[in-house]
Amino acid sequence: MKKFSYSEAWEFMCGLQKYGIKLGLDQTRQLFNLAGNPHDKLKFIHLAGSNGKGSCGAMLNAALRQAGFKTGFYSSPHLVNPRERFRIDGKAISEEEFAELVSDLSGCVEQMQAAGSCPTFFEFTTAMAVLCFARNKVDFVIWETGMGGRYDSTNVITPVCSVITGIALDHQQFLGETIEEIAVEKAGIIKPGKPVFTGMLPAAAMHVMRETANTEAALLTTLPDLQTEKLRYSKAGGRLVQVFNYDGCEIKLGLSGAMQRSNFRLVYNVLKFLSRKFGFELSEALNGLSAAVWPGRCQLAAGRVLIDGAHNPDGISALLETLKELPLPEKMPVIFGSFKDKETLQCLELLSTVASRFVFMPLKTDFRESWNGQELCRLANENLPKLTVDYATGPTDALQKTAADESVLICGSLYLAGEFLQELLPAHEILDI
Repeated sequence: MKKFSYSEAWEFMCGLQKYGIKLGLDQTRQLFNLAGNPHDKLKFIHLAGSNGKGSCGAMLNAALRQAGFKTGFYSSPHLVNPRERFRIDGKAISEEEFAELVSDLSGCVEQMQAAGSCPTFFEFTTAMAVLCFARNKVDFVIWETGMGGRYDSTNVITPVCSVITGIALDHQQFLGETIEEIAVEKAGIIKPGKPVFTGMLPAAAMHVMRETANTEAALLTTLPDLQTEKLRYSKAGGRLVQVFNYDGCEIKLGLSGAMQRSNFRLVYNVLKFLSRKFGFELSEALNGLSAAVWPGRCQLAAGRVLIDGAHNPDGISALLETLKELPLPEKMPVIFGSFKDKETLQCLELLSTVASRFVFMPLKTDFRESWNGQELCRLANENLPKLTVDYATGPTDALQKTAADESVLICGSLYLAGEFLQELLPAHEILDI
């Protein structure tokens, strides 16, 4: 068996990126089987959705830890360090554990290659996650899909329950051109007889969920009409915490904005189910929500830079609603970067309502094509000529161009959020949540 160092392990994984994105479950099942099927020992809460998976996962992670459980949390993409994808009780795994997992699974990859196949990068990280969580004997796994659901590598498991956070047009080249088609892919994580919980979904998507749940004899729980009340904000540990009343409880939530209150209502339903099934106090779990953190989601850095990973019109709209509640100027410069397969122009139109000007920049990736700054300037000038635009070569340049401004907004991609978090925050604030 090979024994990789951390850098060697990451290099090995990067070599799998050449296999691209491959929707389907056969290779993941094969890899899990070669690894000894570690997922059979675990209790999964499976999350899918166009937006909100990470935030809901962070809330569930904080609440279940508060209730006394050991948690594993698998998410993607990573913002700064690949170890973020694998968290035990909120902490990214160590370099030593990361290297050990890759070393142990590399032999399985070699067996697959000898048989004429090879896992993709995401299939490999999914196998790493189940092996990691089984070895750490976690009580619950918060299990986030990468893309879609039905043919997503994460869908080889049988969960305790499934959670569909929200559905919007995203990844159309893989998931379909309409809300209905995308909903069918997300609904693929609904399993026979296992409860499913949904957030705020378009009517067409909700119809798909009801039909699928009925076919699979899965109890479907949607958001009730009950709303959050008496909203106010307080500060705790240098962070903004929103406080509100819900279902007779005072809730303190460490994530900002109206969309997070909507996500909370979904999480509340999930926790209510889990507390009854596994015998813990719901009220105690809810006390953990004040500590919920999810890097790159409406995160304030350096006192004036608001960083958010919103990357599609639905996410941008939610971000704009959040901005109305926060003590920020009505207009501010927006630093923006985006992949070319996103609805970039619509995102810019929405952001133009809060942007005093735009500073465009490329994303630092080599596996998907992003706009560079000059291209975004041309796109804006041709379609939104009233916008004031500029471009930067990278985070340092963009921050220098906005150094005199009271507040700055950064959005357009989780990869962009990661670049600025790395620039502005110490690593432990991203690796530990």
